[in-house]
Amino acid sequence: MAEEVDSLDIEEFVINKMPPKAFYIPDFISADEEKYLLEQVNGAPRPKWTKLSGRRLQNWGGLPHPKGMVVEKLPSWLETYVNKVGALQVFDGIKPNHVLVNEYKPGQGIMPHEDGPLFYPVVSTINLGSHSFLDFYHPLKKSNSDVLYQSTSSLDDRYFTSVLLEPRSLFLLTGDLYHNYLHGIAERTNDVISERVANLESCKSAVADTLERATRISLTIRNVPKILKFKLNLGR
Repeated sequence: MAEEVDSLDIEEFVINKMPPKAFYIPDFISADEEKYLLEQVNGAPRPKWTKLSGRRLQNWGGLPHPKGMVVEKLPSWLETYVNKVGALQVFDGIKPNHVLVNEYKPGQGIMPHEDGPLFYPVVSTINLGSHSFLDFYHPLKKSNSDVLYQSTSSLDDRYFTSVLLEPRSLFLLTGDLYHNYLHGIAERTNDVISERVANLESCKSAVADTLERATRISLTIRNVPKILKFKLNLGR
């Protein structure tokens, strides 16, 4: 991006229409950097990919586990961006040590979820290749704006906003928004821009635009605080 990370005031990128606190930085990386990162992801050895029902992924830095993570050295092509993101004030000097690479084909998504206590409570995502919508929901059995969402509440009832993730952007999720809300990606092939897109004023799209999804790669950069110096025996 044009401005160096160490001189960037992250508060200029806060999304004011969301609970505290999320940040959206458009064009965090250049088109050349995006091309380079896509080449590295797609050139990874086949065993590095794990296939799930709704997408496939790569783990770099180790495999997060409730008992802790055995740290593996990040490749240099990721280390550059881990350092770049880690230099932002939201990490409070704590260096990220894990990158989850997700590939989403058009029509693929992920159910609403919390990232939970396995990670330091900051999620940072660099978006490559295609846009996506990240949808946010009130959780079950927690009070939000004087409304108690019971187990009978549908996802539609609990939905309250979306963030448009454009190619080459960086999205950061922290604070109350990390701890007390769910986020997910609906299984769609296109997205219609509405007034409920919280970061619309920072995006190139306008209300009523329809965006067709292509293959999207996300680099989710986080810190796993609990580190092990020996390998886990995950068998019997």
